[in-house]
Amino acid sequence: MQTTDKVLMVRPVRFAYNEETAINNVFQQKSTSDDVAEVAVKEFDAYVAMLREQGVDVQVLQDSEEPFTPDSIFPNNCFSTHYDQIPGTSLWWRTLVIYPMYAPNRRREREKLMKVLSQEKFDRMIDLSVLEKESKYLEGTGSLILDRENHIAYACVSPRTNPEAMKIWAEEMGYQYILFGGVDKNGQPIYHTNVMMHVGTRFAIVCLDAIAYPTQRKAVVTMLTNTGKEIVDISFEQMNHFAGNMLEMKGKDGKKVLVMSAAAKASLTERQLRLLEQDVQIVAPDLHTIETSGGGSARCMIAEIY
Repeated sequence: MQTTDKVLMVRPVRFAYNEETAINNVFQQKSTSDDVAEVAVKEFDAYVAMLREQGVDVQVLQDSEEPFTPDSIFPNNCFSTHYDQIPGTSLWWRTLVIYPMYAPNRRREREKLMKVLSQEKFDRMIDLSVLEKESKYLEGTGSLILDRENHIAYACVSPRTNPEAMKIWAEEMGYQYILFGGVDKNGQPIYHTNVMMHVGTRFAIVCLDAIAYPTQRKAVVTMLTNTGKEIVDISFEQMNHFAGNMLEMKGKDGKKVLVMSAAAKASLTERQLRLLEQDVQIVAPDLHTIETSGGGSARCMIAEIY
């Protein structure tokens, strides 16, 4: 299944600009406002309400003040869940994957999340967090853009997406993968693949100009096309407004729901919007404070539960 109707989101209590992640996240900007944490909670609550209105089953985990985890609002980097057929059998199994995180203060998020996830029933768990000892990081569905139906993963190499960690993940999960160099308009590495790319049931949103090498760009286009995805190419400017940071889910009666921020939606052209709206219901919350201080957007805030 490519999409799910059940997700986990973490309601922040001390959301703030994270000095440890700002080293390689150019989307983050330090605010001079004193009410960043308060406004972030309001943005979060409004977002949850919009998803629930569309029929998405949202499980909200309230963050705790201690230990301090400024990025807890982005749980999709810590873990992913999967429901796949066991190779060579007619049986299906449910998998939990735990990921190695770049920033030490983000690793504390995992401890909080594991208390909740331990209550879920999984057939197997793949814990890659041990790779942190070798400084090999792979930050969940921030690093990995998954075509779950075809078992293909797309990822841009960065300090947070290590090729060796990617290979280990793919072997464990039985996925093909395409690695590529991703850069912004200034030639700086893109910290997470999910700010430049999204794959849904019909559409793939991708900033093709951000794929540094023509051969890699061709490989991505070829794979997407061969797997039946219609490509919506976005510009650097649109990517900078988080137009690549989208996620498709199931809503009421199996309706397709595509989430993106209000800023992302505003950056799309009329033609792009018309094309997407043929297939999905767009949900676009205002996430200005979260995007600015946290350097992540609508997709980053959601951990899918399969």
